[in-house]
This record gives sequence, C-alpha cells and structure tokens, in this order.
Amino acid sequence: MEILDPGSPMALAQRVGEVFTAWTGQGPEAVVRAPGRVNLIGEHVDYNGGPVLPLALPHATYAAARRREDGVLRLRSDDPAAEDWTGAVADLAPGAVPGWASYAAGMVWAMGADGMADGLAGGLDLCVTSTVPTGAGLSSSAALLCAVGVAVTECLGLPLDDPLRDRLVAAGVRAESEMAGAPTGGMDQTVAMHARRGELLLVDFADGHRRRVPSSFGAAGLSLLVVDTRVSHTHTDGGFAERRASTAEAARVLGVEHLARATPEQVATLEDARLRRLAGHVVTETGRVHDAVAALEGEDWVGLGRLLDASHASLRDDYEVSCAELDLTCEVALAHGALGARMTGGGFGGSAVVLLGREHLPGVAAALEAAYADRGWRPPHLLLGEPAAGAGHC
Repeated sequence: MEILDPGSPMALAQRVGEVFTAWTGQGPEAVVRAPGRVNLIGEHVDYNGGPVLPLALPHATYAAARRREDGVLRLRSDDPAAEDWTGAVADLAPGAVPGWASYAAGMVWAMGADGMADGLAGGLDLCVTSTVPTGAGLSSSAALLCAVGVAVTECLGLPLDDPLRDRLVAAGVRAESEMAGAPTGGMDQTVAMHARRGELLLVDFADGHRRRVPSSFGAAGLSLLVVDTRVSHTHTDGGFAERRASTAEAARVLGVEHLARATPEQVATLEDARLRRLAGHVVTETGRVHDAVAALEGEDWVGLGRLLDASHASLRDDYEVSCAELDLTCEVALAHGALGARMTGGGFGGSAVVLLGREHLPGVAAALEAAYADRGWRPPHLLLGEPAAGAGHC
C-alpha cells in the first residue's frame, strides 16, 4: 500500500503562487505554509488542563495572499469541493460565513478582534492548497487557520516571533470555536505554530508551559505510521462538545480548576458512573503523557508502545470516542509486529498512530489493506509521522 507523499514544499509553494496569480492577475505578497499534526499521546486532556505530546507532520497547508484596497475578502481553495467565497471584511462575524471559508475568514476576523489585522481593512485575496487529509483527525483545520494567520502577518510586515505566534494560536482557537462552531482546546494551533523539525512538543495546558522533546525514532530504526481510516471526523457533530461539557461538569463537581489535576481518589468519589469514566480517562491519560516523555528520553520503546496501547483502551472504553475501524487498525498492527498503537485526534473516526520497526511497515500495510477489504471498507490512507517544522514563510 502506498504511503501518502507530503509533497515538495518548494513545488507546493510554487503551485499555490501560480494558482493565485492566474486567479487575481497579480503575484502574491506572501506564500506560507502551516503543518498538520499527529498527537503521539495525550488525548482529550488539553481542554481539561492536561499535557499533550504532539508533533507536526510534513503534510501542510500552503497559502498565497495579497492585500486589496476595496475592503473585500476573497477566498479560494484548489479543492474542487470547496467553493470560492467573497465578502466584506467589515461584515465578518460568527455565523456569517459557511463551510471551509468560515475557518479562513474566521482567522481574519479573530486577528482583527485582537488588533493584529488593523492594517487589513482594505481586504485580502487568499488562495490555499493542502496535503493534510481532511476529516482524518490530523488537524487540517488548524493548518488552514495558521496558514491564513501567517499569510496575513507577512502581508502586513509583522515579525513572526514567539509572542506573535502565541497571539496567532489564540486567534486560531477563537476562530475555530466562534466562527466555525468547533470548540477546540488549543493543542492543534499550538503545535502548528511552535513545532520544530525533529522534535515533539510537550505542552501543559494548565499553565501553557512548553518543552521540546527530541525524537530519536529514526536512529532507533522505528517509524510512526499514521493510518487514516477515512471514516469522516468532525468537531461540529456534537460528540466533541458533549465530552468537553461533561468533563467540565466533572471538574465542577470535584471542585478543581483543571480536571487533569484531579487524583484517582477524587475521581472515584464521582457518583455519576459516566462522569467517573470520562474523568478517569483524563487523569490516567495525564499520567501516561509524563510516562511517555520518560520512555522517549530513556529510549524505552517497548514501554512507550504499552502506553500507546493503554491510551487506546481508555479512549475506547472510558471516553467512548473510538470506532470499529480504529479498533481494528490497532489490533491488526499489533498482530503484525507493531510495538504499540492508538487512535489519535478527537475520535469518532479519523486516524490511528502506530509505533513500529521500519522492517514491519510493508507487512502492517498489507495486513491493514486486507483487513479493510475483508469488511468491505475503503482502504486506509497511510502517512509517516516524521516531526516537521511549524508554520512559517516559504
């Protein structure tokens, strides 16, 4: 089975620039990229004040942009299913923009609300292309948001330093939550803006502290295989919002600011069985993230694999966000030599991440293809999770 190619950054930047020029009749002022991400471990804990351990993917969204002088925002994607959108910058507001454009226009709106886009009142033309699979739990939405954000900053001549990157993260969270109606915890935007090549990013959402964790998978002969089940994943279908509301209720009942900081003994006192299971996942997953960092730093690959397995079991049984395709993917990978496997992302479909020796890649890929075919499912898409750089200029 073929591994999905992230494409050449230089070629993709050139392509989006050429599409932009053909569309507008002028060359772009800015050509930028922002990556998708895969979370190694730490699921559904970011919005509960816990730690996550993601890495940026080489698959990214590329954007070309140029300022206008008539107050109009025009958006175009080279995805045939994505319709162009045109509207006035002054009219941007939650509920005013449909579909994919709600993310791109939402970022412009959120940056304006923050004061970052004060110089953009004259409008903007923006065109995007992407190699991040959509609906796969690999943060295609945050890649789009951050690409738009970096494109705007470049058009305005703003320095892309760490404080500005933090403001873009906050704007991206607001845009996705308020304009697109998809409440998120901030992990996706954070790794898209702050990742570095060859590193994972440990982020603690209780205090915002970040720590870089070097990746030595390659030196150890290991790969992270990302398996897109091609079961549609979306944050706007209510499942994500319901889990978020339920865990917030658990924190309120326990009287803690962040549910991830609760103890197992506190969780055991919750009378509602479902809240107890959800909170139990958040607390145990928090511990697994810290254990995973120790395993990475100690190159304990067997131990890391076991942590991935335990995370999947908790997400499946306690948080109830897995599905048949994700469960089968993990089972087949483990049966064919993987050290560990888990669903990654919000769940309800999307992707799994598999830790395995490179020598097992062909066998796992073939076994997954056969297992999916046996059940009449579409073949999964496979990607390699090689830690890539965060958003920036091309």
